[in-house]
Parts: sequence; structure tokens; C-alpha cells
Amino acid sequence: MSTSSCASSSPAANRSSATSERQARARLDYLLTEIASDAPAPASGSAAAAVVATAAALLQKVARLSSKQWPEAAEMHGRAERLRLHGEELIERDSTAFLEYVEAVRAGTDLAAAKARTVEIPLEIVRAAAEVAALAEESASHGKPNLRPDAVVAATLAAAAAESAAFLVAINLGEAEDVRLEEARRLAGEASARLRSPGARGSKGDPGRARARSAGSRRQ
Repeated sequence: MSTSSCASSSPAANRSSATSERQARARLDYLLTEIASDAPAPASGSAAAAVVATAAALLQKVARLSSKQWPEAAEMHGRAERLRLHGEELIERDSTAFLEYVEAVRAGTDLAAAKARTVEIPLEIVRAAAEVAALAEESASHGKPNLRPDAVVAATLAAAAAESAAFLVAINLGEAEDVRLEEARRLAGEASARLRSPGARGSKGDPGRARARSAGSRRQ
């Protein structure tokens, strides 16, 4: 490929990247605006799913920047990307499930099925969050050492999302004891336990090294 063709394609690539960035910012702004509005949905479930997606995105960054020293970094990136996309999907699905339940209550039809979805979607969020927490623990242990704080923050976000979604499972089930609630609580507990693992804690004498470094130096 000639130098001139590279130069001519660069502006187009830059425009495409800028367009994608604007679209991503617009989606985030829309989500936060809708959560902050007086509309019944999106609300807490969608917020928890967004946190799952954010934690997975952090792990994509860790994997991408750890490729030289971590043979499994590419595989980890792919797994994290799958979970990020799943988290983004759950944002919309949770909102839809709640609105369908409200409509079912109003119409007095298909109420059981609609209520079941308000349990199933938060449970899916718990499952996704637990997977992200597991990947975060692995990333903290095997990724680039200077990026361990990013992996630990991803684990913290995932654990919080798991606990939040498990709480929603309990609320939407009401007083009933249910195997779905048992699963949600178990997975949330496992996600929180990841934060106490040796890999997540890092070395005893060096907690949170990123605080003492600039963002640029931390990622060198």
C-alpha cells in the first residue's frame, strides 16, 4: 500500500472513529437522562446492567493492554466483550420487562408470565455480573501488574451490580422463597468474595498503585 493511499484513508478512519464516539456518548447521555426522568423505566435494574457492561469494558481495556505479557489476553478480551454486549442488552430488556408487567397489571392478563420476567431479567444481570467478577479476578492475577487497579475496580463494580440485582430478584419475588433467589444470593456472594482473593488484593505492600501515578504512566 502506498504512502499516499494511507494518508488518504486516515481522515476517513478518523471521521468514522469520531462518529462512533459521538454515538456512544449520545447513548450514555440518553440512558442517564431516562434513568433520571420521572418515567417508570429504565430504573434500578437497567442501572445495574449498565454497571455490568462498564465493568466488562474495563476488563477489555486490561486485556488489550496486557497482550504482550499475557498469552490469554485476546481470549479474555473476547469474553469481556461478550459480557459487555450482554450487559448492554440487559439494560433494555429490564426496562421492557418492567413496562410489560405494569401493562399486564393494568390489563389483568398474562400477569404471571409478566411477573416472571421481572425476576428472570435481574437474575440474568446477577449471572452476568458474577461472570465479570470472575474474569476480573483472573485479570488482576494475570494481566499487566500496573493495570491491576483497573481489574479490581471492575470486580468491585461487578460485585455491586450482582448484589443490587439480587436485591431486585428478592423484591420482585415478594415473600416467596424460591430457587432463583437462592441462586441470585449465592452468585452475589461469590462475586463479592472475588474482592478478597489474593489476586484482587495485590501485593500487601502495594495497594492501589495507580493512585500514585498518572493515567499515562500507569498504562505504559
